[in-house]
Amino acid sequence: MADEEKVPIKQSPEEEAPIKVSRRDFLIGSGAGVIVTGAAAAGYIALSPPKQVEVVKEVPKEVVREVTKEAPAAGEAAPAVQAREVIAGPMLVSLRVNGRDYEVIVEPQSTLADVLRRDLGLTGTHIGCNGSYCSACTVLVDGVAENSCSLLAIRETGKEITTIEGLEVDGKLHPVQQAFWEQMGYQCGFCTSGQMMRAVELLNNVKNPTEEQILRHLSGNMCKCSAYPNILRAVQEAAKMMA
Repeated sequence: MADEEKVPIKQSPEEEAPIKVSRRDFLIGSGAGVIVTGAAAAGYIALSPPKQVEVVKEVPKEVVREVTKEAPAAGEAAPAVQAREVIAGPMLVSLRVNGRDYEVIVEPQSTLADVLRRDLGLTGTHIGCNGSYCSACTVLVDGVAENSCSLLAIRETGKEITTIEGLEVDGKLHPVQQAFWEQMGYQCGFCTSGQMMRAVELLNNVKNPTEEQILRHLSGNMCKCSAYPNILRAVQEAAKMMA
């Protein structure tokens, strides 16, 4: 049987007309599609019922006490905030060192160690770490051994400061100085002044310290040469001389 001849199907004028979409309509339609798609992808929270949030009506008593402790009473003005004094620029300070009074102009950040060495010329105080680790800069402040590299000079006004130069009296060595010399409680000598000042503090308060007390008291003073056995013997000898 012969193949049937295919006859094109005629479309109506409405169907034959091409679909015309303007650029503006296309962009508007695309934007709406993006909004709908985004809402579908990330807006499920909005479509789901809102979470129930529990509201705490009662404030814990600890919080109330903490808040009301500093709050002013009704009708009272809040306490004024006191401004801190700011020191800027060089200033004149009075220092009492080794029984003598000095007036020196220092910067607010100048340490006591710097002022002793640079301004007063007392170079027996040595600066090692400059961070209060080695204690080579030890001096006595009102009888207490302190690391002078960590003390601000402007705060030491009115205090009695004693350095290694102030230990001898009328040209005679202090018993600690004498004992360190006799027992060779040093090698390079850099830490020696700090070791002696710490030993003086101990012997001024403990007349006959035990070996354990000496080692514990001087444990913060480092000796890079490791002359600790000689230092121990020197302090023990000084204790006998001061007894």
